[in-house]
Amino acid sequence: MAYSIEQRAKANSTDYRLFFKDCKGHYISPFHDIPLYADEAKGIFNMIVEVPRWTNAKMEITTKDPLNPIKQDVKKGKLRYVANVFPHKGYIWNYGALPQTWENPSHIDENTGFGGDNDPIDVCDIGSKVCERGEVIKVKVLGTLALIDEGETDWKVMVINVEDPEAALYNDIEDVRRQKPNYLESTVDWFRRYKVPDGKPENQFAFDAEFKNKDFAVKVIKCTHAHWKALVTKNTDGGEINCTNTTVHDSPFFCKPTEAQAIVQAVSQ
Repeated sequence: MAYSIEQRAKANSTDYRLFFKDCKGHYISPFHDIPLYADEAKGIFNMIVEVPRWTNAKMEITTKDPLNPIKQDVKKGKLRYVANVFPHKGYIWNYGALPQTWENPSHIDENTGFGGDNDPIDVCDIGSKVCERGEVIKVKVLGTLALIDEGETDWKVMVINVEDPEAALYNDIEDVRRQKPNYLESTVDWFRRYKVPDGKPENQFAFDAEFKNKDFAVKVIKCTHAHWKALVTKNTDGGEINCTNTTVHDSPFFCKPTEAQAIVQAVSQ
């Protein structure tokens, strides 16, 4: 399915929002209404690009707002930007999230010993294309890194865009190690140090910062998908997370297209 985006307010402002529409032009939630799988039989997932490679603005799906548009994160009243930590420039991959996943903070991960970070699972696309913010791409899962961010489990799933010219060469995490020497090490270095310029300590990792393979990553994704399903059907308490959606018909948060349109029209132009 093709998706489109609609911008509200100016970029680099606290009012900026990027809303999503389906192929019929109806407003949707990227968190809840875009399917996790682009092709489940082939193991192809949908990825929502929040931050294009080489950019610095910390953009994210806002889980607490109706229809969950993308906005820039704010801390202490100021827009957040990721520093350039030598030798890196901004984000070193197309960075985003897998829809219909949720890292439940109440679920203590058996592998890490910590609860989830209360967000959709994070994804790093290693393909050569620099994507656009709000783009929905089809990806293959290659592996995952377990970041421990301020006492929370924050999985970072490594993927490649299926349309990448070299996608056929990548089917598991060892293919990345072989085809892109030092790329995984650079990824660990980036996640370890990116908050240091803000005065925070280096991040820590489970498994001594070793990447887990594709099968392990897919298992983690399926677990977070199950947690999302419980969240959107109100079988678990999501706290402040907004589950308004237009496609999950067994969800008590389901809304009609006219209601979704009213939500967007109430947001600043």
